[in-house]
Amino acid sequence: MVATAPETTAGKAEAGWFDRFLDDWNPGSGEPKEVREPATGQPLLTRRLSTLEDVARAAAAAAAAQPAWAETNYLERVRILRRAADIYEAHRDEFGTWTQRETGAVFNKMHHESNFAYQEILNAATLPSQPLGSLMPSAQQERMSIVRRVPIGVIGAITPWNSPSVLGMRVVAPALALGNAVVLKPDPQTPACGGAMFAAVFRDAGLPEGLLQIVLGGAEVGEAIVTDPNVRAVSFTGSTAAGRRVGTLAGGLLKKVSLELGGNNAFVVLDDADVDAAASAGAYSAFQFQGQVCFAAGRHIVHRSVAKDYIDALVEKAARLRLGDPYREEVDLGPIVNEKQLARVDGIVRRSVDGGARLAVGGTHEGLFYRPTVLADVTTGLPAWTDEIFGPVAPVVVFDTDEEALRLANDSEYGLAGAVYSGSTSRGLAFAQQIRSGMVHVNDQTVNDEAIIPFGGMGASGNGGRFGGAANWDEFTQWQWVTVRDTPKSFPKPY
Repeated sequence: MVATAPETTAGKAEAGWFDRFLDDWNPGSGEPKEVREPATGQPLLTRRLSTLEDVARAAAAAAAAQPAWAETNYLERVRILRRAADIYEAHRDEFGTWTQRETGAVFNKMHHESNFAYQEILNAATLPSQPLGSLMPSAQQERMSIVRRVPIGVIGAITPWNSPSVLGMRVVAPALALGNAVVLKPDPQTPACGGAMFAAVFRDAGLPEGLLQIVLGGAEVGEAIVTDPNVRAVSFTGSTAAGRRVGTLAGGLLKKVSLELGGNNAFVVLDDADVDAAASAGAYSAFQFQGQVCFAAGRHIVHRSVAKDYIDALVEKAARLRLGDPYREEVDLGPIVNEKQLARVDGIVRRSVDGGARLAVGGTHEGLFYRPTVLADVTTGLPAWTDEIFGPVAPVVVFDTDEEALRLANDSEYGLAGAVYSGSTSRGLAFAQQIRSGMVHVNDQTVNDEAIIPFGGMGASGNGGRFGGAANWDEFTQWQWVTVRDTPKSFPKPY
């Protein structure tokens, strides 16, 4: 099936540059996979999935191409990355169309994703010109001692459906910039904006053939990437359960693995907070993109003295959010990505209400469109507290003291993001620094990221790996120690 051209409110536009690329793009030789638009159920495109043999061929081709790329002049790598940024920027409207239609993203979310993916390429373009290492002192004065960063080789990248452009670009761009090759597996629900887009951009940017391989498939294809002998390191973004499986496989093979996993993030409102400002940020953190973001606010921890006002404000904001097809209508929320995820979200809400939580607003759906939901009277044993919901649900728990609030904030196996609202900056900062999470914000919402900042979580949210800025060197290169002597050393007898 030929990919559908982007639509406009006035009808169909001419197929653009990316759509022409999609018409000829096939990442595999296996069974056909039809991709449907979550908002309408309309078929978007059909592509063949990759077989295990396809994965092996892709990894071998990447390994064959990588050594020459690692030796390529840094100026050439910079030129290709900058050219990729220009191409991405020139065609971002087409990419945004596919992001909206494949993921159900509203315009603001799609626009943010486009901006951030662009920033990721620009930031990666600065890496090749940075220092590769250091000249070290040595106890043996007659030798020169150097430590330097060298590429790992082939990076296997496995990315999810919820922010495919960003979550793919934050691996692909810096990994290539630092001299690696990449085998990328996007989620099969987002083959266009999560896979074909990368192939199109870097092909036209002049990336040498073989360095970027795209494969498409489910868990078996992901496991083939992890276990392939040509893949030297694995970057996985997705659920904690799947991440544990990836970590087990990679660890058994002694491969480097970076896991960026789920979150059940604390949003704390202290008694001196600006309640309306906090509720605005809390609603945004919980509901934007239907809550389908790993660093969404999953647990709203609110002081008893302001809890009623906070819940009332949250309910009012949730009730006025507009649901609909984000590609064809001006709406605030789009659909949940698929029936399985919708059933999971609704099940968590139902079990929590059965367990004593009060449904303040929402809790209903039409098709895949789930109303933004506020749960009051939540206790810590309920699924709405313990589970990552990944839907537009805001569970509210009440506390009486800062010590209790901190205990609640840290009452989770996850540790990705957090936020605290307070009228006192120093009080808010002191509280934030005690939250066990990779990222925490004072008087701001939880869904924050910048391309130059090390991004990652603690605990069940990841294994300590980071993306962004200086952390890219840690993820996509490894140290090598080199020593040099002008005159060979003489060793004592009997050597």
